[in-house]
Amino acid sequence: MKKAFITGITGQDGSYLAEFLLKKGYEVHGLARRLSTPNFSNIEHIMDDITLHVGDVTDSASLYDIAKRVQPDEVYNLAAMSYVKASWDSPITSVDITGIGCLRMLEAFKDSGCKFYQAGSSEQFGNYSGGEIITEDTRMNPRSPYGCAKVLAHNLTTNYRESYGMFAMTGILFNHESERRGYEFVTRKISDAVAKIKLGIIDKLVLGNVESIRDWGYAPDYVEAMWMMMQQDEPQDFIIATGITHTVEDFLESAFKHAGLGDWRDYVVINSPDCLRPAELDWLRGDSSKAQKVLGWKPTVPFEQLVKLMVDNDIYIMTKAKDTHGYWTEDE
Repeated sequence: MKKAFITGITGQDGSYLAEFLLKKGYEVHGLARRLSTPNFSNIEHIMDDITLHVGDVTDSASLYDIAKRVQPDEVYNLAAMSYVKASWDSPITSVDITGIGCLRMLEAFKDSGCKFYQAGSSEQFGNYSGGEIITEDTRMNPRSPYGCAKVLAHNLTTNYRESYGMFAMTGILFNHESERRGYEFVTRKISDAVAKIKLGIIDKLVLGNVESIRDWGYAPDYVEAMWMMMQQDEPQDFIIATGITHTVEDFLESAFKHAGLGDWRDYVVINSPDCLRPAELDWLRGDSSKAQKVLGWKPTVPFEQLVKLMVDNDIYIMTKAKDTHGYWTEDE
């Protein structure tokens, strides 16, 4: 039985990856930070099937200890401070977790003989406009501390592959969403607010730039691509994306329409200074032709279906809260 070790296992991608690997017959181990109020909601249903190890990507000693005890066949480093806007508020912490955290992982596992996956991000590339599609060879020009940290992690992974012969690669995943997306991300802000507006809990949603153009896919499709990369004979970096772009306005229109709420402009305040980034990213579109050719991967959930899944899920959550408690609050 193969063993896998996942950092970021409690997040959107980590939880889907854990589920996927369990179905493949893996023994799944995950990294869990020591917190006073840990959030295991995404993996609560599989807690009996996985093994969690207390540690942190900022703590080298814990990583060396886990590497020695677990001896995994595959390591998936998904840990990151992934809410991009927050990286301007805490840039040192962001780089320490997302960038130097990868270095600590590489050091801990470089002599273990395992395969190593580093979670990259489209934020590595920065601002590309005019319809340019991004490939694995596109120059990286990040526009946030988070993006800079991801470039550092990407380059370190390449360096350890070339210097030490590690089976190490970076999967550069463009925006991918799901019902488990964190509430701080714009897609989940929208689906959550649509549900609350429909059920009469709130009447307004405040957002920043709604003209940003993104390449959105469905998270379970993308974690399957991670696994596919790790099954190759030689390590290579891949872009995972749909190649199809939509604006935040498109997401709003689709979400409000699906909920039967009419024109989103009647409910949404845009360009709020509190929601704007210091340096905006106007356009991100990825070319996954290499992954489709080499891995046989392709996205399966189109944009409209993704939006519907997220909205329906949040309406269900809010309705269940009312049935359970008999009332709503804006904090639910």
